[in-house]
Amino acid sequence: MGSGGRLYCAFISACLVVLGMLLMLQVFVGFRAPGPRWVTKDGVTFTIISIDNSRDGAQPGGGARGNQPERSGSTRGFETRGDVFLESEAGVLWDYMPQFYQDENENFTQKQSDRSQIDLQPWAGGQPSFTAEVQRFIEYISTTQVHCARELTAGEPQEEKVLAGSWTVCLEGWFLNREVGPCVAYSFSLDQKDAGFVSRMASLAGCEVHQFDPGARPVPGRDERGVKRHQTWLDWREPKHGSRRNTPKKLGLIMESLGHHKVEFVQADLESAEWKVLENLVLDGTLGRIQQLVVTVHLHWAGFEVGGSEAGVVRFWYSLLKELQGAGYRLLHSATGPGHTILRHRLAGVSSTYTLSWVNTRWNY
Repeated sequence: MGSGGRLYCAFISACLVVLGMLLMLQVFVGFRAPGPRWVTKDGVTFTIISIDNSRDGAQPGGGARGNQPERSGSTRGFETRGDVFLESEAGVLWDYMPQFYQDENENFTQKQSDRSQIDLQPWAGGQPSFTAEVQRFIEYISTTQVHCARELTAGEPQEEKVLAGSWTVCLEGWFLNREVGPCVAYSFSLDQKDAGFVSRMASLAGCEVHQFDPGARPVPGRDERGVKRHQTWLDWREPKHGSRRNTPKKLGLIMESLGHHKVEFVQADLESAEWKVLENLVLDGTLGRIQQLVVTVHLHWAGFEVGGSEAGVVRFWYSLLKELQGAGYRLLHSATGPGHTILRHRLAGVSSTYTLSWVNTRWNY
């Protein structure tokens, strides 16, 4: 072999050696540090190892994207905590809630969804301020957003709505399609406080009515008004395995068990559990399966499993109701209830409870 051939072979051998070393180095680095590598402003190199099950994935570096609202959660200065719920005495609703709201600090299996937390709106005054947050929140829940020509109220139809804690639903024909059958109404309340709503929805609206009260005696079949009573209650968590029939359930599971894909009317007075239930309806998509929602909100304390600073709590309430608006809901009616306390602060011109009637303007059969 000539000198040219020997040089060619030596070159090829050297290339193979270098290639082998590069492959070994790549395997070694991949084994020690999988995942994308990033360099900080200080020149420090680090590797990010992540497993993302979300639809969109995490943004490099984390944090809020642009001017988008922040996410709720402890990483944003708003924390969720688990309160201890004690059994209350019969007929007593302030100490606070009966045994059907349990916090056993157990890990329940959660269904996967596209979102795990709501979007927090920017601070009302640009920075945390209890006064600014309360002013924005009260103005929002006191301002109606949609008009209905044919209403059914807690009093006589079409009469002036002057009753404290009154409710209103819209019976306009473009909402209720009688061709698909009678409307369906759910009512969640304790101690039969929803008797007026149940009666009117059955007799005047002509709905198939289901009344939920865990303390009521079960009645086989339907009563003389055609109302079906249930002892189960509304919750925001997955039921435990092997639960009893009257165990609290998410609204989606209740609808599934009754064979209802959609429900025209849902009325709920959940005694301060409404915030977590509403949050669950937003996150799991059940909100889109409801045509009209009548909910009583309680403001004297933060609510079950809601915590943080006072300004942060009110901001969370406001952000949650803005999620309803983002889903197509518009406020039809707002009625004040008893008390003048918000988070233990006695304030003039406000109430401790409000009954809010919402209409889903994106509803379709």
